[in-house]
Amino acid sequence: MKTWILAAAFSVLTVSLSAQVRESLAIGKSIPMEDWKMESVEGEKRSLIDQMGKNGLLVIFSCNTCPYVVKAQERTRELVDYAQEREIGVIILNSNQAQRDGVDSKEAMAEYAGQNGYTVPYVIDEDSRLADAFGATRTPEVFLFNAEKQLVYKGAMEDQPANPQASEQIFLRMAMDNMLEERPIEPEHTVSVGCTIKRK
Repeated sequence: MKTWILAAAFSVLTVSLSAQVRESLAIGKSIPMEDWKMESVEGEKRSLIDQMGKNGLLVIFSCNTCPYVVKAQERTRELVDYAQEREIGVIILNSNQAQRDGVDSKEAMAEYAGQNGYTVPYVIDEDSRLADAFGATRTPEVFLFNAEKQLVYKGAMEDQPANPQASEQIFLRMAMDNMLEERPIEPEHTVSVGCTIKRK
């Protein structure tokens, strides 16, 4: 009897955990939900395709309070500028729906964007729809698409996200360079390290 109860409990736990696992968008796949309009902190409606540049699109899943996001702000600004200089569009998404009435409200996002000098749209991913479509799980987490809208790199921006000043490999910059030079991207996938996206 005890064995049956333990087996049943394990089965329920397994199902519960598996429900939380989201499949990450595969390399080579097209931009999901590219026309879906999201509200920016300026009150404008922006979609991923709206932000597509001549040479591609960089999608950054972020938020206001994650320590890893805060530590990465200087790197984020550096890489956003780097992308824009190379005609790669950029958009930053906040998918923390569970904190939308608090630290990740539109007002808090606008304040954070202003404090950090954001020059690209910082948008609200309502109900974490885009995060679900991408299979994004962390902040910060990046997805880089080429001019043909194909995913060529995903994961972390650099090799030392807990201590950006110690980073020796800036994965995202390497990926952008290789993409533009039409060279193989290596690595094309790294593990994002940061806070979990707070879904409702």
